[in-house]
Amino acid sequence: MDVQKYIASGILELYVAGILSDKENLEIANYAKEYPEIKKEIEAIEASILTLSKKASPGVSYTFQSLMDRINKGGKVISMNKRSSSAMTYIGWAASLLLAIGLFFMYQQNQELKSNIEVVEKQNTSLEQQIADTDSSLEKTQELLNTIRDKDINVIALGGQTVSPTSYAKAYWNKKEEKVYIDAKGLPEPPDGFVYQVWSLKLSPLTPTSMGLLEDFATDENKVFALNNPNESEAFGITLEPAGGSESPTLEQLYTLGVVSAS
Repeated sequence: MDVQKYIASGILELYVAGILSDKENLEIANYAKEYPEIKKEIEAIEASILTLSKKASPGVSYTFQSLMDRINKGGKVISMNKRSSSAMTYIGWAASLLLAIGLFFMYQQNQELKSNIEVVEKQNTSLEQQIADTDSSLEKTQELLNTIRDKDINVIALGGQTVSPTSYAKAYWNKKEEKVYIDAKGLPEPPDGFVYQVWSLKLSPLTPTSMGLLEDFATDENKVFALNNPNESEAFGITLEPAGGSESPTLEQLYTLGVVSAS
């Protein structure tokens, strides 16, 4: 049993107040024998009520059990000449007990309110982060659009090859900035343990130079990757390679290929 959670539930205050069923009282009494923390908490609650009772009824000294016995004598007839002082003492005890219980429930409600406030604050923080991420994504998208619309951009279509005839991609090559943007939306997701690798090709003789890997392909929503390309490329190819890439392309796993048009 989670003892601390049980103590925080408020049932011990109700036990001390004597408003639980016999079954519940017996259960808590057994728990108090088994768990020292529960017994200690019950004693602390009783001590608090006694303290409050003394403040409400100065000069009167009782043990907790005698105090509860006096409170529970609701059916006993009190003579008229004693009713006033007895009633005031009784009211003091009862008010102390109710105050103790009331303070506990106020504490519980306050804790719940604090918890709700923390949840709202976390939600607000999460929303702020989502807005920031969206703004950043929009900026990157706008930057990419400006790049591929540049008049100096050379667009190369890469068609599917034997291993994957339906695959396709596009390369946006800015020779001046030595950058190539690969739009790989038309490639299937690579299997576990493999990665797409982009090659700059000289055709005669065939000389491949690696431009880099399309990392995090599965998690990249736009499937657009920026790669450096200082080469005098005549064609671009994309192959499927083991994770980490290869020194030379695996031609049997050539997914797309496109030739740079003469300018």
